[in-house]
Amino acid sequence: MGLLDRFRKERQEEERVIVESEISLTELEQICGSDRETYEILSNTMFLDPRKINISMKAASEKARKNEKAKDFTRAKMWYEIAGGLAIYKGDAKRVTEYFSKCEENSPEKKYPILKKPEKAVVKAQEYYKKYLEVES
Repeated sequence: MGLLDRFRKERQEEERVIVESEISLTELEQICGSDRETYEILSNTMFLDPRKINISMKAASEKARKNEKAKDFTRAKMWYEIAGGLAIYKGDAKRVTEYFSKCEENSPEKKYPILKKPEKAVVKAQEYYKKYLEVES
């Protein structure tokens, strides 16, 4: 019986490897399809459920400006990132560019690829939000 158990164990391990190797795509990956660059951009900047953010885009940008004036650039960058994520949710590519540009100014060592294609990223994000969330106007 020890020999048969060994074969069963090997078979179970092979089945486990096959199941683990199947790649399940996230909803965002499905929407972006073969456009890996847009997926990477959005996965690092957008909120999957921005309704859970308890601050408005305007309030976040005001906090960012106050921190910027106080020379607290780390907090300013954080608030601009929040404002930028909320701008993505609202579908406002102009504000996305504005807020993430400010992020780069406050933290020059970090680059924001969303600045290359903000309109395309916003379109894909809106597609995600329309499918999975109810977008507020």
